[in-house]
Formats: sequence, structure tokens, C-alpha cells
Amino acid sequence: VEKAMTLDIAQRLATLLRQRLGAEVVLTRERDETLPLKARTAQANAEGADLFVSIHANASPAGRLRGIETYYLDNSTDHATLRLAKLENGLDLLRPKNGEANLRYILSDLVQVGKLDQSVRLARSVQRGLVTHLRSRYPGIVDLGVKRGPFYVLVGAYMPCVLVETAFLTHPVEGRRLARDDYRADVAQGLYTGIAGFVADIARRRTL
Repeated sequence: VEKAMTLDIAQRLATLLRQRLGAEVVLTRERDETLPLKARTAQANAEGADLFVSIHANASPAGRLRGIETYYLDNSTDHATLRLAKLENGLDLLRPKNGEANLRYILSDLVQVGKLDQSVRLARSVQRGLVTHLRSRYPGIVDLGVKRGPFYVLVGAYMPCVLVETAFLTHPVEGRRLARDDYRADVAQGLYTGIAGFVADIARRRTL
């Protein structure tokens, strides 16, 4: 089940960030509970977070798709991205039933103008770190790349933010791997590598 796999990965990642970077890490949930999407970025904003990373596992109806992909918030016309966004959002963000989602997306677009470049760099670093680490240990790791999409969980964030689809639960190989403790530990390590690389890059840029 996605919620169990992603919570486990997030907890492993939090431990790595605390131990190796000395980072202060806030998880949006510590147990099996449902938190509204907009409450997650609201919490990140309230904490004054430097980064926001939303961890997910993908799915496809036919079960043939596999791979890793990382998204940053932006409009998209790609059909597969819009299908995934609708699934993750639990609503059609581009055709909201009321004005709230549309308004929040517009406001977020204004806020993200100043953070878009950093969100793109974070997405690239996370994607590279995760793919590189897993490819060194497992065959058949597919790099689906960095993409843009209208993901509601990223709307309203005041910091660089990304959404990571770590694997396809519906794929016969990836689904079995994700059920294993050692694989989830490697996913957490790959995410850590990407985040640590982004943090180091930001530090270098500030000293130039």
C-alpha cells in the first residue's frame, strides 16, 4: 500500500538527514493518518521550511509502466502528467468545481516565480541522486526524468518544492522491490544523496 511504503521511506530519509546533515526535519505525518493536501504545504510554510519534498509511489492501469520521475509545480499539457496529477490531487485541478483550487494555483504560480529555478534544480538533483544510487544496485532502473505538473500538494509552498514518484507499485518487479526493507532503505539513501547535493550546491552559490 502506497501510504505505508512512502511513510517508511520518509522516516528513513528523515533519519539520514538528521544524522548526516544535522538538518531539522519535519514530517507531515508520523503514523497512518490522512492529512489534506493543502495542509501539508501550509505546515511547511508555518515551519519556515527550506525545502519541501513530497514522496509518492506511482501506478498504471495496465501494470506495465515502470520508472522514477520527479516533478516541480507548473502547468503542463502532457496527457500522462495530467492523468497522474488528477490521481494524486483527488480532483481535476485544471477544472475545479469551485474557485478555491484555481485561485490557490494562480497565487502559487506568483509565489513560485522566485523559487522556480531552485525547484527545478532540486528536482534534477533528487532525480539524479535516486536514479544513480538505485542503478548501482539494481538492474532495469528506468529514468523517466524531471517534469512539470499541476500537483495540488505543491500549491502554496513558499520554498523550493518537488514531488517524487519513487516507483510503480503496479509493476511486477518494482512493486515487489518496494515491499522490501532493503529497497526502501536504498530509495531513502538515493533521496538523501539528491537533497544533500542540492544543499551543497546552494551553499556554493552563496559563497561565489
